[in-house]
Amino acid sequence: MFETLEVSVAGPIGHLWLNRPERLNALSPAMLRELAAAARWFDGQEALRVVVVGGRGRAFSAGADLDGFPGLGDAGLREAADAGRSMADALEAMRAVTIARLQGWCVGGGLVVAAACDLRIASAAARFSIPEVDLGIPLAWGGIPRLVREIGPALTKELVMSCREFDTGEALVAGFLNRVVPETELDPAVQQLAECIAAKPAVPVVASKRHVNAITAQMVGTARAWSDADSLIGALQDPECGRSREAYLKARRR
Repeated sequence: MFETLEVSVAGPIGHLWLNRPERLNALSPAMLRELAAAARWFDGQEALRVVVVGGRGRAFSAGADLDGFPGLGDAGLREAADAGRSMADALEAMRAVTIARLQGWCVGGGLVVAAACDLRIASAAARFSIPEVDLGIPLAWGGIPRLVREIGPALTKELVMSCREFDTGEALVAGFLNRVVPETELDPAVQQLAECIAAKPAVPVVASKRHVNAITAQMVGTARAWSDADSLIGALQDPECGRSREAYLKARRR
C-alpha cells in the first residue's frame, strides 16, 4: 500500500514505520505525502485507539531528504515545500493517540514528525539536532510553533538558531520527551504505554487529546504555518543561504 512506509493494525494498536533505513529514513516528498495518506488511512480503522510511529534501522529520521527536493523553477516546487506542513497537520489531527518511538538520530524534519505526535519515548542513546539554519533554510513544516508548544520560546530560539545537538537528558528536562529508557527497553516501554492507553474508554481519551490540542493551537497558532513554504522557497533563492548550505553539505561528506 505504501512504498516508503510500513503500516499495520493489530486490534486497537497500529504501527507506522518510516521505512527508508538505507537513507536513515530521510523524509522525501513521496514519504511526506505517504505519511499524510497513512494518517487518513488509520482514521478509517474503527477499532484503532493508538498508533506507534517509529523508524526502521539505526535512526528515527535524518530529516528532510534534500536530494529529492525539486529545484528552483521546477514544477511542483510550492507543493513540495508545503508537503511537510500537510504531513505534520495530518499526523496531529489523527483520532488515535500517537506515540513516537525514538532511537538513533532525530534531526530537523524528523523532529517535526516527533513533535506532531502526542507522546514521545526515546532510547537513552537517541540524539537530536535542528540543522536547518546551517543549511540556509528556516525550520518549516510548522516546526516552530510545535517546538514552542512543547519546550517554550527561549529554548526553541536557541536550538533552532544555534543548530547544536542535544541529548535525551536535555530533551526530557525540557518537556519534549515523556520518558527515556535503555535501548533494550524501548519496545517494551512503548508497547506498555500503548496498551495502557488502548485499554481506557475511547470517548474521554479522544476528548482529552482534542481538548489539549485545541488549547495549544490557540496558544501557538499552528494554522499560520501555511506560509512556511514561502519562507523556505525564499531561503532557497538567497545567495548567502546557498553558500551556507553548500558549506554544511561539504562538511558532512568528509
